[in-house]
Amino acid sequence: MSDRDGNSLGWFLAGLGLGAVVGVLYAPRSGSETREVLRARAEEGREFVRNQARVAREQATDWVDRGRDVVSAQKEQFRAAYEAGRQAYHEATTETAAPKNS
Repeated sequence: MSDRDGNSLGWFLAGLGLGAVVGVLYAPRSGSETREVLRARAEEGREFVRNQARVAREQATDWVDRGRDVVSAQKEQFRAAYEAGRQAYHEATTETAAPKNS
């Protein structure tokens, strides 16, 4: 199996080299023009990645803010339910305890 994998890698590299040679021989532009096009495309790609990173950062910030709001609302609901239960328990224990003391 490892012989077959090594052989496949060798053929792949040979094909890659052959493709590079053919590409250089049949290139429609001169070397300086090709480099300039590649440079421009690289800059476009860089700007695209920067924009996507900015958008992702903004989305992450929005999600964090929403998460904080949800957690805060849940805390308030829990606190209100806890206080209501505590008050109900207090009222129930004072009502049942009052007749026994009379």
